[in-house]
Amino acid sequence: MSQSTEHQPSQSAAAPHPHPHPPRRDVRDLFSGGRLTVIPRKVARREQLLDHLAETLFTVDREYTEPEVNEALRTVHEDCSALRRYLITSGRLTRTRDGRTYRRAATTR
Repeated sequence: MSQSTEHQPSQSAAAPHPHPHPPRRDVRDLFSGGRLTVIPRKVARREQLLDHLAETLFTVDREYTEPEVNEALRTVHEDCSALRRYLITSGRLTRTRDGRTYRRAATTR
């Protein structure tokens, strides 16, 4: 019996990998006073930031106009155009063909 209880803790120790919390903690050092200090050049780091922005600034079941997207992004950084482009090209935000409405993708990476 003691062998099975010893086995379970090692299984639970391996379980944390599906949780996205470590990347979110990592992006905190990109912010100062609630503002993004720099848009990361490294792709992996930028991907973490984009996940964070999509999850914290946009709701899945809501449509946004471009001015609303820009306003949300400006709350964290002045270069809302670059952030919007990164969110679109990464698939975290989708845009209608005419460019009038934006939506957060149902799933993020």
